[in-house]
Amino acid sequence: MTHINVLDPGASPLDYYGFELRRYREAAGLTQRQLGDIVNYTGSLVGQIETARKLPTPEFSERVDAALGTGGLLSRLVALVMRSQLPAWFQQMAELETRAVEICAFQTHMIHGLLQTRAYVRAVLGAYDPSDLDDRTAVRLARQAIFAKADPPIFWSVVSESALLQAIGGRETMRGQLAHLLSFEDNPRINVQVLPFSAGAHPGLTGSFSLFRFAGDPTILYTERYGSGHPTPNPESVKDCSLRYDHLRAAALSIKDSAELIRRVMEERYGEQGHADEDSVA
Repeated sequence: MTHINVLDPGASPLDYYGFELRRYREAAGLTQRQLGDIVNYTGSLVGQIETARKLPTPEFSERVDAALGTGGLLSRLVALVMRSQLPAWFQQMAELETRAVEICAFQTHMIHGLLQTRAYVRAVLGAYDPSDLDDRTAVRLARQAIFAKADPPIFWSVVSESALLQAIGGRETMRGQLAHLLSFEDNPRINVQVLPFSAGAHPGLTGSFSLFRFAGDPTILYTERYGSGHPTPNPESVKDCSLRYDHLRAAALSIKDSAELIRRVMEERYGEQGHADEDSVA
């Protein structure tokens, strides 16, 4: 097993997490196996996390915080750990999500990552590269923690009708994903509107984009190409895409009518209305 001196707490958030986990465990006089027994995980997993060979989860962090009396340190650190595991080009986007007071997103072909279920995430990430799928899925889902903050951002998602019909992951996964979208129907902070095919030509034909608004900083426009993200505070670009977004939201179905379309697609295309996948994220 890697000796603790090899682990440099300044090397990365994951190394720092492992260093602090071992420090608190040893201060409590517990072996890895004993701590694992207390929090209902294996001692081997505790050791892997302590040596930065395995990603911790929010659930693991909460249990260990309670067991070792850390004052919630590991639960606070796990968000940084998860963000650090995102592709380098995407990390700035994730930081914008955590700081924004309002997010306006337009998606052309896929449900937005902040609204995806676990099964949908696995299908998206595993479509080309199935390696480390559990960890990569956990990292993407961790972004959704912004909705659990004391003052979560207001989120507007305008999504093309095509995203409802693209059977990512198959029938069961899509039924769970659409049911998950419907769970936000009465949540005034998470608003989903569908841009129907009947809208015809629209201002979002050039592709997906997001606008991030902040309490005291300029609005940021974020666009994406394969393997790269492009945030910009350029006033002209922000103004142009803000106007585009207003027109997209006006052309989209109302929140109520969008929910009705989502429900109809879920029932007619993916089977009778039922419970969301067990893997859905609330």
